[in-house]
Amino acid sequence: MTNTERTLILLRHAKSDWTEFVVDIDRPLAERGRGQAPLAGRWLAGRSGPVDLAIVSPAQRARETWELVSAELATAPPARLDDRVYAASADRLLDVVREVPEDVGTVVLVGHNPGMEVLASHLAGQDVIMRTSGIAEFCVSGPWPELDAATATLRAVGRADGHGLG
Repeated sequence: MTNTERTLILLRHAKSDWTEFVVDIDRPLAERGRGQAPLAGRWLAGRSGPVDLAIVSPAQRARETWELVSAELATAPPARLDDRVYAASADRLLDVVREVPEDVGTVVLVGHNPGMEVLASHLAGQDVIMRTSGIAEFCVSGPWPELDAATATLRAVGRADGHGLG
């Protein structure tokens, strides 16, 4: 990739279902979450250029979120499940993004709090709230391995249901 400007989109999974006891990784989306995720997908489809790669937590709620989000895109990008994203710290999430191939211009990382919120806050240099289905979009100047607060600029943050995103 010749242009060094990239886009990182952090996407917290949509609202999950707590009505029945299941192992955390197997929790599905709640009805509210099934409504939230397509809104995030429509925002993403109208906001950014094409997404080149999605890195998704293997948790059921994250996979379902990405399925509903990507269904709203003109072309669904390749999606890679990455076990390291599940219940990950901000440092681990940053390591995952720093390994993104050089030819990827836009990547979506679908994960969980508190790691997503801490990573977004670190990159933005300010407190960033990542509610369910929350999005934080960053412009990244430079290669993925050098991603840090100095190379990331927060472009948009909020939720596509009227909580901050335009």
